[in-house]
Amino acid sequence: MKIKLDDLAGKEIAELLEKHLSEMRAVSPPESKHALDLNELRKPDISFWTVWLENSLAGCGAMKELDAFHAEIKSMHVALEYRNRGVAKMLLEHIIEEAKIRKYRKLSLETGSMAFFEPARQLYLKFGFVYCVPFASYKADPNSVFMTKEL
Repeated sequence: MKIKLDDLAGKEIAELLEKHLSEMRAVSPPESKHALDLNELRKPDISFWTVWLENSLAGCGAMKELDAFHAEIKSMHVALEYRNRGVAKMLLEHIIEEAKIRKYRKLSLETGSMAFFEPARQLYLKFGFVYCVPFASYKADPNSVFMTKEL
């Protein structure tokens, strides 16, 4: 598997992100959807990576700078056919390492509170993330869980 910084120009990533957003719409009410679309992910404060297995797009993830010391993980997603094959773990390791290189002191995230998101929450817990209060512009929401990790 190979991770690359992505410019979000390829049709493969557009298709994967549309599947991701469709999945999020199916499990999260509209007022609790925080996944970013293609245009929102192109903002300069966001870095976006894709994971490739040979010529196939296996997953993606992004990191948004909140301030000079704090970043947020955004849009972690693994294609259905690549789940349970270590893609999310590899991508999360990459994002954490990149956050350390950039000298962030804290890395936070928002994910869903529903059963669908349990595997993601378990992965984050294994990597040392702990539950926290809403951060940045998030508000308390029964459909959201907030997690953070000191770097």
